[in-house]
Amino acid sequence: MLDQAKTLIEAATSIVVIQAENPDGDSVGSSVALEEILSDLGKKVQMYCPVDIPKYLRYIKGWDRVQSDFNVHADLAIIVDTSADVLISKVLETPGVRHFLESHPVLVLDHHITASTLSFDHTLVSQDVVATGELIYNLASMSKWAISPQAAENMLIAIMSDSLGLTTQNTTADTFQVATELIRLGASNAAIEARRREFMKKSPEILAYKGELIGRIEYLLEGKLALVHIPWSDIAEYSDQYNPSMLVLDEMRLVEGVQVTCAIKTYPDGKVTGKLRCNTPVADVIAGFFGGGGHAYAAGFRAYDSYDAIVKELVDATDKAVRDYDTNTTQHTN
Repeated sequence: MLDQAKTLIEAATSIVVIQAENPDGDSVGSSVALEEILSDLGKKVQMYCPVDIPKYLRYIKGWDRVQSDFNVHADLAIIVDTSADVLISKVLETPGVRHFLESHPVLVLDHHITASTLSFDHTLVSQDVVATGELIYNLASMSKWAISPQAAENMLIAIMSDSLGLTTQNTTADTFQVATELIRLGASNAAIEARRREFMKKSPEILAYKGELIGRIEYLLEGKLALVHIPWSDIAEYSDQYNPSMLVLDEMRLVEGVQVTCAIKTYPDGKVTGKLRCNTPVADVIAGFFGGGGHAYAAGFRAYDSYDAIVKELVDATDKAVRDYDTNTTQHTN
């Protein structure tokens, strides 16, 4: 698989790196790392995202080079950190972009091991690793491409973000080894964390809003599912300062008995998005019920239905996913 990616990249002159419209530390860190590595190979690289990079991610050096105009003159597109149509719908709705993706080589670099649902021809390179940043390191290492200190830092950010500081259950010995090598190459986790903490600081208004969100949390399925609703009015008022869902999802995961947490956002056009964070590894299964994707502990989805209908489907999907997981676990231990 990595050989395919190497061949496509080395044959290209101009490359556009695409993120989904829900950028996170892994997608931003991976995009900027690719820009650094591929630029050093002599490629012309543009990073593209259809939405602004959230302020809490702006500790990642190079975030400001991500553009909202798509380079239709590139000869290769690389999509990072997703292989689901539903998570790049804004990308596909951008004039000219779908035609570009249908008429040019597309390389997908993704660590989510769910099946691709992209509706155009593409080369999918996926590994069961903790972050797309780890996959990119493996690709660069295999290809013997130079990794600058800044590229190393960006990949380390991607890995630390999706592994929650190397603490998730899908963090492996290989992940630690990659992180060690990135530090040898010049990344400083202490410097990254100092910048991250500075950008994580909240205004008194945001802290008060976080309290409101905590008060809205519902506990369903006998406390196994924690749910919070974020309406459009909240998104419009607060998202420029801080992603509302990220204010509370980790707190929700720490509640006794909670196995699945979900933040649902509702939009004026009828769109509903869900961000899942789980203690039981079923996030990808639940997101897949809605046509979304992700990995076992973190996933997302998008749908067009009423909030009440989505919640009912979420409860049913969560109940089935948790029951199936418990059954499979019991069978494997007997």
